[in-house]
Amino acid sequence: MNWVVLLAPLISAVLITLVLHPMKKLSVLVSILACAVSFLASLCLFYNNGAMHLSSIDWLDLPGLKVQIGGMADHLACLMLLVVSGVGLCIHIFAYGYMKEDPGLSRFFAKLSLFMFSMLGIVLANNLVMMFIFWELVGLSSYLLIGFWFQRPSAAEAAKKAFIVNRLGDFGFLLGILGVWLAWGTVDFKELSQQVASGHLPALLANNPFAVTLIGIGLFMGCVGKSAQFPLHVWLPDAMEGPTPVSALIHAATMVAAGVYMLCRVFFILELSHQVLQVIASLGALTAIFAALIATQQNDIKRILAYSTLSQLGYMVMAVGLGATQAAMFHLSTHAFFKALLFLGAGSVIHSLHHEQDIWKMGGLWKKMPVTAWTFLIGTLALTGCPLLSGFFSKDAILLAAFQHNKLVFSVGIITAGLTAYYMFRLFAVAFLGKPRSHAVDHAHESPLVMTAPLTILAALSVFGALFGQEEYLGLEHANHGGGWIVMGLSVCMFVLGISGGLLLYLKSREEPIHISLFANKFYSDELYEAIFVNGQQLLARLLDWVDRWIVGGFLVRGSAVLSTITGEVLRLLQGGNLSAYVMVFIVGVVFLCYWVLVYLKPLF
Repeated sequence: MNWVVLLAPLISAVLITLVLHPMKKLSVLVSILACAVSFLASLCLFYNNGAMHLSSIDWLDLPGLKVQIGGMADHLACLMLLVVSGVGLCIHIFAYGYMKEDPGLSRFFAKLSLFMFSMLGIVLANNLVMMFIFWELVGLSSYLLIGFWFQRPSAAEAAKKAFIVNRLGDFGFLLGILGVWLAWGTVDFKELSQQVASGHLPALLANNPFAVTLIGIGLFMGCVGKSAQFPLHVWLPDAMEGPTPVSALIHAATMVAAGVYMLCRVFFILELSHQVLQVIASLGALTAIFAALIATQQNDIKRILAYSTLSQLGYMVMAVGLGATQAAMFHLSTHAFFKALLFLGAGSVIHSLHHEQDIWKMGGLWKKMPVTAWTFLIGTLALTGCPLLSGFFSKDAILLAAFQHNKLVFSVGIITAGLTAYYMFRLFAVAFLGKPRSHAVDHAHESPLVMTAPLTILAALSVFGALFGQEEYLGLEHANHGGGWIVMGLSVCMFVLGISGGLLLYLKSREEPIHISLFANKFYSDELYEAIFVNGQQLLARLLDWVDRWIVGGFLVRGSAVLSTITGEVLRLLQGGNLSAYVMVFIVGVVFLCYWVLVYLKPLF
């Protein structure tokens, strides 16, 4: 019965693809019902206090390697299941209103169901191999969803970019899995945790202390790709080319959160190496502030939220590196609520403005779309850490861990918090407040109930999401540690400064008052990658083409043929059939022979 949480979306995807695709409304209904079934099953697991190991079957049973298809439903998995299925259900409902007129509606919901199946499989996996299989299925699903409007070249290119960049991280993840198997002889999470807890290191790690660091870095590479950490962050903003519900699904509780969840799942391995944790914390902090700076100069409403997601994922990864996995998962769950709300709110705006995404062509939407505006404001306040909202508690848990363990990382985190408040209220002031900035706003209207109802539910979760007992459920007891009041005070100060800066600068602005080309051009990341990797690959290809054409083909292949031809022609001249020529050659040969005998052999006698 507990496998229903995973199998319901799979059955939905298969039914829609093979049978129901001509019947659009029925396809939508089946997909939404499947997600609802998964959510209800997840609720049952959650309220059973996460103490179940689901039934499993042997898949591979080889000497030295045993892999099962099975599931584990501990506290970590049950919380993630609830977040993925719950937020996914809201997105499914919203998507019907957003995509209602699209001719590929059935295909879209079939892919949504496949995505849900893949993501839930990652959460339930009880071993690294099973997790990797669903990890790749998530990559495939995201490729299909980002490139859903494949007739648009930009969407097709974005899908390929996401797929290829993720493969780079996944290659490192696969090497890390192989390293785990070589070191411990198993890939099962329960067996691995027992071996690590025993304190006895395998011979491979005992004799090669650096090996555990390499294994940890390999596993972390999977997170770098999937959770879009620097330098593999470039795929995520381009993923905005997909439909907005896809952006919400990928950037809220599912695909990008998979990397953080995986790090928490294998943390008992990562903590064996202090160097690995330092790398994780440093890269998370770098990504957090790097993405926040870029977001301050973006004009596309979805790209601003995309870089915000990058920044918040940096927070979560930073928390894992600091050893605060409970705080990372706490922020992951609350972030899923308000980031899904913000993306769906952006989708409501885009739908009303006939796919206009430039915030400088909006303005005054508060009066035109009151429900969307209010819910978007709640999501913005939660994201920026407004006191008493869910994001305030989860973000401060991470900042407190940083304050206690690494003051430099804490400094980066607190500055990023201020930047978050600044760029989000820049977005809100330009898009929703003031007067209309273009004629696109003239015909704006509130979205239908099928779209505003999920916004209202997610807004409530964004306010009260921290009160559902995740802290106790995760074992997070940060209130008793020192520094809490200092962190809270600094956090509130940065929140106020950020809001003030955003509203003062942008409330009445008709155009961008601050121009920082470095941030606007995303630190020239794409241009730099194109110069190094794309142009470098083309230069290498041209060099290899020249070597193949002239050295291999010209000199070695055709050169040997030409040499053989010339030699044959010379020998042919010696076989002319002319007796006089033969006599002449004979005489010349005798002369040279006599000369050689007289000059070189005479001294020997």
